[in-house]
Amino acid sequence: MKIYFNNRISRRKIEELFSRPSIDNNAAYKVVEPIIRDVKQRGDRAVINYSRKYDRFTGDSIRVSEKELTDSVKKISNELKEAVSLSARNIEKFHREQIPREYSIETVKGVLCGRKFTSIENVGLYIPGGSAVLISTILMLAIPAKIAGCKRIVLCSPCIGKKLNDAFLYTAEYLGIDEIYKVGGAQAIAMMAYGTERVRKVDKIFGPGNQYVTAAKSLVSIDPDGCAIDMPAGPSELLIVADQSANPVYVAADLLSQSEHGKDSQVILITSDSEFAESVKEQINMQIKQLPRRSIVKQSLKSSFILVVNNINEAIEMSNKYAPEHLIMNFNRAENSLDKIKNAGSVFIGNYSPESAGDYSSGTNHSLPTYGYAKSFG
Repeated sequence: MKIYFNNRISRRKIEELFSRPSIDNNAAYKVVEPIIRDVKQRGDRAVINYSRKYDRFTGDSIRVSEKELTDSVKKISNELKEAVSLSARNIEKFHREQIPREYSIETVKGVLCGRKFTSIENVGLYIPGGSAVLISTILMLAIPAKIAGCKRIVLCSPCIGKKLNDAFLYTAEYLGIDEIYKVGGAQAIAMMAYGTERVRKVDKIFGPGNQYVTAAKSLVSIDPDGCAIDMPAGPSELLIVADQSANPVYVAADLLSQSEHGKDSQVILITSDSEFAESVKEQINMQIKQLPRRSIVKQSLKSSFILVVNNINEAIEMSNKYAPEHLIMNFNRAENSLDKIKNAGSVFIGNYSPESAGDYSSGTNHSLPTYGYAKSFG
């Protein structure tokens, strides 16, 4: 990662640094629109054709069978089962507190007004499955849906070959979800949004994905025949605000753990100490050698950087303008500055609050607004 000094570069250069890795929406729409149109017209046949073409699916049925679900239980280690159980308990505990409060009030004498919440009946959950098996995303999306009382929960994820990963299937089985389809990409979004001969449409689609999935979600959300979506999404991102009190080993590890999500991920460190910046850079160069996904990390680091500023308040101001998906506040008495944070998807405070904990098992959710949408989405 390159180190820049705020007082030595132009405003234009700073804006250039903070620009996200570009997403060519027009190019994505050109690829996605014909797929959506075809699935809408031809249903299951089109879904299977595109799954074979793009995901290398070789099975006969796109729906996961009961036997596949039950068999997965036998193939998963006890260690992984315990990890899923721990994460699920924490996620459920945290999200139960988010159930909105119903109320009624007499606005004027004799006029009673109230607010009541009901669940969305049919939800579709998209689980990415390209370079990694994201069982954590199943937990993050399905548990809130179950707490809300959604009657029907549909899972979709790309499948290479005939069968989805056993850890994926075990997690779904653990949560009691049995309507699962071996379909990814734009065809999965279209299948859930419009329905096919064998798959009933859903009312809202949740979940992250690549630029084609995101483009498909955007298109079905503006089609009267389609359905609603949770939010637009872009590549994963992390911004860390730190001073010399932080541990450079931890900060480097946090930056690397997020950068390995994908080649278009972006990680940023803003610090008030130049020596600390150099220490973090050294640690990154050391730790990257141990990572199995270092080729992906090296790509994402090309659009990442370290910026040295005059003080922490300046760093916070820059963070609010950038509106990161994840923000780590790792500086002296950081908790006292929490009220200054206006735009961030999730916030982690101190040396011992790694962003990866939020991605998996702390209980908070990792389905978050990216690409600056933290300014307008919760």
